[in-house]
Amino acid sequence: MSAREDQDRFVLRKVPGGEVRGTSADGIHTFLSVPYAAPPVGENRFREAQPVEPWNGVRDATKPGPTPHYKIPVFPTLDIAPLIGPGDTGGDDVLTANIWAPADAKDCPVMVWIHGGAFVLGSKDATVSDGTSFAHSGIVCVAISYRLAIDGFLPILGAPTNLGLRDMLAALRWVRDNVSAFGGDPDNITVFGESAGGMALADLVTSPLAKGLFKRAIVQSGHGSMVRDLPVAQRLVRRVAKFLKIKPDVDGFRGVDPKRGWEAVEKIGKPLRRIDLRDAEGRDPVFGISRFIPVWGDDVLPKKPLEALKDGAGADIELLIGSNAEEMNFYFVPTNVKQKIPGWLAKWMLGKSHPTARQTLRAYGFGAPGKRAGDAFTDAMTDLVFRWPARRFAEEHRGRTHVYEFEWRSPRYDNGLGAAHGMELPFVFKTLPSVTGVHGLVGENPPAELAEKVHNIWVGFATDGSLPWPEFDRTHRNVHQLRAGTTIEEAPMPAAPFLP
Repeated sequence: MSAREDQDRFVLRKVPGGEVRGTSADGIHTFLSVPYAAPPVGENRFREAQPVEPWNGVRDATKPGPTPHYKIPVFPTLDIAPLIGPGDTGGDDVLTANIWAPADAKDCPVMVWIHGGAFVLGSKDATVSDGTSFAHSGIVCVAISYRLAIDGFLPILGAPTNLGLRDMLAALRWVRDNVSAFGGDPDNITVFGESAGGMALADLVTSPLAKGLFKRAIVQSGHGSMVRDLPVAQRLVRRVAKFLKIKPDVDGFRGVDPKRGWEAVEKIGKPLRRIDLRDAEGRDPVFGISRFIPVWGDDVLPKKPLEALKDGAGADIELLIGSNAEEMNFYFVPTNVKQKIPGWLAKWMLGKSHPTARQTLRAYGFGAPGKRAGDAFTDAMTDLVFRWPARRFAEEHRGRTHVYEFEWRSPRYDNGLGAAHGMELPFVFKTLPSVTGVHGLVGENPPAELAEKVHNIWVGFATDGSLPWPEFDRTHRNVHQLRAGTTIEEAPMPAAPFLP
């Protein structure tokens, strides 16, 4: 390889802090782990994101950097590492962004990705959400990391609340101020996220601190109902502090090693662990899936998101929101819960999070002849946790709103996995090879033509807001089925009477 050829493999860009060196290949410029804030360690650990610390020379942005500390959960015969990233890679410089841009980018639409992971795990470096295909489609794609679990979503006395959301806001401000250096248009930014990333994004749609930071939002398997009352969240603070044998304040938590903190997250996060995080109405908005979620009642979320929407928050943002048809299969099929859970346990588990568990399950056929308890439980949880709250968010949004449903069914587990949680991701990003195979999410022969179609829908919306189906409102409940390519008028779900 000649010196000239070697030089052509790299590209430099100037950002706050100094120059970064990325890679150039196949018409795409890629920059990995570019810092948008200083490392959140030491005195910065429980502070809002601080300005980037300048560096000397050129910073290498050709390899993934550190991630917040987490471990990859074990799912029997299902490889989930491509979905949630590598786990703890060591290091503290975790408030960073990946950027993929066309080599000739100039005033391109910008898409900013917020990863999921129940607010306790996940990574911008997950292979399923590689942004290369978006760059090939003329988009400057940015993926951000943010603080998780204790450091990001535990409202500790003496520390700012919602630090994970504040990290996202800092990253979005960085993108607005610097994306033009990568060929992006700062006036045409679409933010998209899935699962916890979608929940966080739905919250930011209503946040006064996010005003003007993005033009459009794509909320995948998310909504604004997973927020906790501050007094309820304080119970979690005290429980975590008790486990760690520290004082429940910022000085106590600042001395906790992240690995020790993860032990507390794992122990307290177990589904059967006794900890009451229900609100005054007897509801846990997360249904036990995660203990760590955003709180409302501060400057980030002064109101519950649904109430803020009713008052017109986010009306200037164009919204695409949707869910997968069989979300909870992801949690309940590989673990055999759907197949084997007895009726009494299904009622008990839902009753820990919901005041009318028996009536809700009956609305989904619980107790009916030929209906397994696990089927009723899984169907009910799919609608309670994901599908119906997404429709409620769409109902209350005062701006332009479109709703989708992803209904392609994975053949994994003897066709039992179906249109489970996360299934749309490799189709959105056109990264099917990352999750294809005997242990992959999509099985061995996923339809590449569907990935092309779904990806192009996301690109079209991010480019100019265009979508090939009509808007959603209470009167015209238009839901576009992505696999079938048809739009239906969807009736309210059986879960509707049982949720706010």
